[in-house]
Amino acid sequence: MTWFSEKLEALRSSGNLRQLPEMKHQGRYSVTGGRRMLNLSSNDYLGLATDPEMLLMRDFMQEAGRSCAGGVPEDCLLGSSSSRLLTGTFDVHSALEHTLCRLSGRQAALVFGSGYHMNAGILPAVVDASSVILSDKLVHASIIDGIRLSSARSVRFRHQDMGQLEELVKKYSMECSRIIIVTESIFSMDGDLADLRFLAGLKKRYPGVMLYVDEAHAVGVRGETGMGLAQELGVMQDIDFLCGTFGKAIASVGAYVLCDSEIREYLVNRMRPLIFSTALPPLNVLWTLRVMENLPAMDHRRERLAANSLYLRKSLASLGVVCPSGSHIIPVMAGDSRRAVEMADFMQRHGFYLLPIRPPTVPEGTARLRVSLTAAVTDREVAGLAAALEEVLHGHPAGK
Repeated sequence: MTWFSEKLEALRSSGNLRQLPEMKHQGRYSVTGGRRMLNLSSNDYLGLATDPEMLLMRDFMQEAGRSCAGGVPEDCLLGSSSSRLLTGTFDVHSALEHTLCRLSGRQAALVFGSGYHMNAGILPAVVDASSVILSDKLVHASIIDGIRLSSARSVRFRHQDMGQLEELVKKYSMECSRIIIVTESIFSMDGDLADLRFLAGLKKRYPGVMLYVDEAHAVGVRGETGMGLAQELGVMQDIDFLCGTFGKAIASVGAYVLCDSEIREYLVNRMRPLIFSTALPPLNVLWTLRVMENLPAMDHRRERLAANSLYLRKSLASLGVVCPSGSHIIPVMAGDSRRAVEMADFMQRHGFYLLPIRPPTVPEGTARLRVSLTAAVTDREVAGLAAALEEVLHGHPAGK
């Protein structure tokens, strides 16, 4: 047996072996293994990617074929062909960044190829050996990789433990030239909300503290213009690196940071994933721009998503299920990985495409189903989902 086969067998025996699922998509439904199921495992939170009336793809393609609104030549729409520092920055990239600034009220914005590029690249660029990064223990893997690539000292504080965080800030403010506190705003696996107001106040109390907030799961679904939880809580101007992605609620691809102009210029010169990666194709950026321009008018989608989420959270609470979520991401805990697989299979057999979330994505002993609600889910469907979850939790201990 080879080293690889031994490792794969260990994953299989622990219930943690993964495979790439192949499926067809039919609006908000997915078809795989001969089953047509409501897709509750995507990040299409506003339902834009599965709504043909919203996408207006035929009109969009016609517009793109004529020209970009920002003046991009027709023969340059399909690919950018180089990094942004060479020939890869088009007018439409700048138009998108201006729109992000207008929607957020921030000085500057910088667009990247992906959220992973963003999180793996910003922190290594802006710290040195005299810095310390204080990160929530449950931040995304891409942030953890960025911290590992940096030269800063790294300390992880207990999830959402603001008391411990402040003690760490007090300690390291005497030892380090710069402290960067790193968190998500809506956490990707638990769906709980960071206390961004407390963090903004902490920054004001301790000079030398900077805030890095990843709004990947809040962009589009929270805030007056859909710019995230920081906007909803009125602290957008207090966060030094306010990060978001286009690949979830915005139904596109790429990511961005909102920051001061000086920080933007520094990142352009020092951030390796930006400097050495091909820029996003103008055609993709044009689509993102269209969605972002219409984002403030999507209150009805945000309200629909909030109603779905509240209904399911209340339904689980009535079953005695303890759920930390305050959002559209709702974990249903299994604990053991095999139990999570059984629960997922039960839900899929009942028409709901849910997947088991297992280590190392989540800590050992916290395997779960991750319900990812969207604005496209109907009242009847969310009620059926609640009934099926009640059955798998209380009616069928083994998920059979």
